[in-house]
Amino acid sequence: MIDSGEKTEEYRDPSCWILSRLIGKGYDAVEFSNGYGSTVPKIVVQFFGWHQGVGNPRWGAMPDRRYVVIRLGRVLSRQISHASQD
Repeated sequence: MIDSGEKTEEYRDPSCWILSRLIGKGYDAVEFSNGYGSTVPKIVVQFFGWHQGVGNPRWGAMPDRRYVVIRLGRVLSRQISHASQD
């Protein structure tokens, strides 16, 4: 949904870890990966800031739960997964 431009927000629990990466920092883009490692699919998306609030249930948020809401723009780059050559 992010890749298609339909989903313009991403939600994270307001943990100390995520807040330490956002408070007082400035970013132009954010990278999301589907798993770990150098061969997993990745997408880089414009970062338009963040706030704490509720999210859209159509985009995966639980109703009435508070999140760190990351506002997203257009997709800047994509990396598709590379199958192992074993």
